[in-house]
Amino acid sequence: MQTLFRPVLAVLAFAALWLAAPHGALAQPAHGIAMYGAPALPQDFAHLPHVNPDAPKGGRIVQGEVGSFDSLNPHILKGNAPWQLQYLAYEGLMGRSWDEPFTLYGLLAESVEVDEARSWVEFTLNPAARFSDGSPVTVEDVLWSFETLGTQGHPRYHGTWNRVARAEAVGERGIRFTFTEPDRELPLILGLRPILKKAQWDGVDFAESGTSVIPIASAPYVVDRFEAGRSVVLKRNPDYWGRDLPFMRGQANLDEIRMEFFGDATAMFEAFTAGLLTTMRETSANDWNTRYNFPAVQAGEVVKSEIPHERPSGISGFVMNQRNPLFADWRVREAMIHAFNFEYIAQVVNDGQDPRITSYFSNSDLGMRPGMAEGRVAELLAPYADSLLPGTLEGYTLPSSDGTVANRANMRTATRLLAEAGWQADDAGVLRNARGEAFEFSILLRQGAGDMQAITEIYSESLRRLGMQVTVEQIDSAQYTERTNAFDFDMTHYVRGLSLSPGAEQRLYWGSQAVDTPGSRNWMGVQNPAIDALIERLLTSADQEDFSATTRALDRVLTAGRHVVPLWFTDRARIAHVAELKYPDTLPAYGDWIGFQPDLWWYED
Repeated sequence: MQTLFRPVLAVLAFAALWLAAPHGALAQPAHGIAMYGAPALPQDFAHLPHVNPDAPKGGRIVQGEVGSFDSLNPHILKGNAPWQLQYLAYEGLMGRSWDEPFTLYGLLAESVEVDEARSWVEFTLNPAARFSDGSPVTVEDVLWSFETLGTQGHPRYHGTWNRVARAEAVGERGIRFTFTEPDRELPLILGLRPILKKAQWDGVDFAESGTSVIPIASAPYVVDRFEAGRSVVLKRNPDYWGRDLPFMRGQANLDEIRMEFFGDATAMFEAFTAGLLTTMRETSANDWNTRYNFPAVQAGEVVKSEIPHERPSGISGFVMNQRNPLFADWRVREAMIHAFNFEYIAQVVNDGQDPRITSYFSNSDLGMRPGMAEGRVAELLAPYADSLLPGTLEGYTLPSSDGTVANRANMRTATRLLAEAGWQADDAGVLRNARGEAFEFSILLRQGAGDMQAITEIYSESLRRLGMQVTVEQIDSAQYTERTNAFDFDMTHYVRGLSLSPGAEQRLYWGSQAVDTPGSRNWMGVQNPAIDALIERLLTSADQEDFSATTRALDRVLTAGRHVVPLWFTDRARIAHVAELKYPDTLPAYGDWIGFQPDLWWYED
């Protein structure tokens, strides 16, 4: 039996629990696993409900991306890889159905087994599973992939691996992971980890970046060719091992996926209107209404599609890095929010069509309720009442303006809040503290930021009216990735999409342990015991009711923390595409999300 050992005491403790419990009667191999309850699809399901099982194979899609790349390994911290590769060129032991909050079905693994407490999980490999070079996927490959990603891969993998006490082979096709403590979500997270071929990395430094090594995986697409920094072409593997799996039926229909990279959003849009790209996601309602009237649209050669969804709004806006003492005081952060003239900016940039993000989980049942915290939410927050910021318990509402450029009422409030925090304007109008230091910072933007540049210009002018010394810095994509990974910024545009089943990723987004971890998503630098405790409760909630209440409590703490100046969200995706590209009539709950385009699309003449 091949085994990877983690902390021995944890293993012994869980071994004792395991032997004492009637686990044999509880644990049974299954075709899928859900965060709560049972998977929606039966063991003999023919295909996912949101696919076209009869979709034809063939054709191609050409997508655009602003930025560049210098790596083809999306699993490490170093370098900048096309983000799509993580999802298109690799697969895990199980696959996620985006029509359910968090449910997985067999992929490389034909079955999954857990005990009632979810203190361990066992996967059994599908004997047909193959890498793209035709070699079998083995237990050894799986164990190596988990350990390598957990120790040498991107920091997003490390926290999960640290919660695995023991990883071991069980027979020829089984892999069992025993956890340091019970965790309802951990079996699902492990099921999604990408599996790589161990033999490819013999004598190669996995953590080194570059384009000289294209990782071998088992997914339906492989990297066919690329031009460093400019384009990547994936081709569908005609010998893909899983093409007949129920989970894959109706997926991976296109023969070719091409990703083109551009210096800015304007160049990318021009490439689309010229026919060089075959699809374009539009994030501006204003542009959607005004710019998509070019000849190809009028002739019906390009179609405008709107894809609704049921997922949370997530958070998008200007994040304040609290590692900078300027933003340590919540009153300063509240002043920054008041200075953002949302109603005016939204009208200028986005026609005022999309609603503002009111909390991290708004637009879903997981979002905080208006007014005072009540019931179970209040109980969960009670232990931290003395340390919670104003608005957490009594309710927090974003300020609104009259829509005029002056935004006078909110600017007066911002001035008052800054004064309370020790900042006053001198005779020259420069905001200074008691030591005479100026309120000086920069807003970092990725080059070619499009609408964000216009939003930033309006916002920074408002901040200057308060006496702040604000500069706007634009850098290329590679530099931006390097600096945000190192938290080397004062303020920048921050986007975090959130799911209907938040879990361990919340630690990486705003957990205290991620504050000093390079590459973590805790860009705001928040360290809050209430947040940490609520995240841990998310992972141990025994039922959906407790889970929902915990998320609403977490939403209150995050929102009242004033870490981000929120922008807007849309309850639909706006996608323009050539008429030959089609998508299913039945849409998944997550809408246009990971796993939708190009995964479910097909090409039809």
